[in-house]
Amino acid sequence: MRTRCSHVLLWVEDIHQAVQDFRQLGFTVDYATKEKSAQHAHIWFREGAIIELLTSPSNAQYFKWIIDLFAGRGAGRRMIRWSQEGEGFCDVALVSDDFDNDLSAMKREGVQTGRVIPWQRTKPNGQKTSFRFVYPRSERLPFIVSPYNPPQYPQETNHKNGATGLSKVHMEVSEQDWKTVQRLIDKDSTFNIKPGPTTKVTGIEVSGLRENLDPTLLHGSKINPAS
Repeated sequence: MRTRCSHVLLWVEDIHQAVQDFRQLGFTVDYATKEKSAQHAHIWFREGAIIELLTSPSNAQYFKWIIDLFAGRGAGRRMIRWSQEGEGFCDVALVSDDFDNDLSAMKREGVQTGRVIPWQRTKPNGQKTSFRFVYPRSERLPFIVSPYNPPQYPQETNHKNGATGLSKVHMEVSEQDWKTVQRLIDKDSTFNIKPGPTTKVTGIEVSGLRENLDPTLLHGSKINPAS
């Protein structure tokens, strides 16, 4: 499969407070949509994987069947889990340069998925960006996205804390998910996986960080300088 890490998702209770805190930590943080109504914000690097801050309504559990109807079986359980587990890393996305063929390969290998969802966002500057995504029915597996159209990587990034890139994603992977996760991430050296009771992102490393980050501002996540 032609996949690599796209972004790690960090669920927060209050997106505006989280943006403020991560800016205080020295990151440049951009809202994905207009600030007032935004539920997503991004920490971009010049290339490679990025960090996505996101929030969701506190009553999301009441809309599980609607989410399943929209995105397919398992999607509601996945998205409700994000908020139920509290602040911290809640998921990870893989980008595929050959989305349709990789999706077909997943199905041939028995990885059941929901519906492919075409999505569009309007950035604060009015520019529109589109992409597709699909969730595996197993809520703990990484999900797949297509590249952003048009590409969204900034020509320059300037993080005051020195950050230059997301160099490592640490994951625990359950015995049940082990072979599938290995197949999905393929040869992406960004990932460091080890056995664990539950499949989840446990932390990340960021290249260029000049010092350890204040854990009280990290909203339940573990972000360390690259080793």
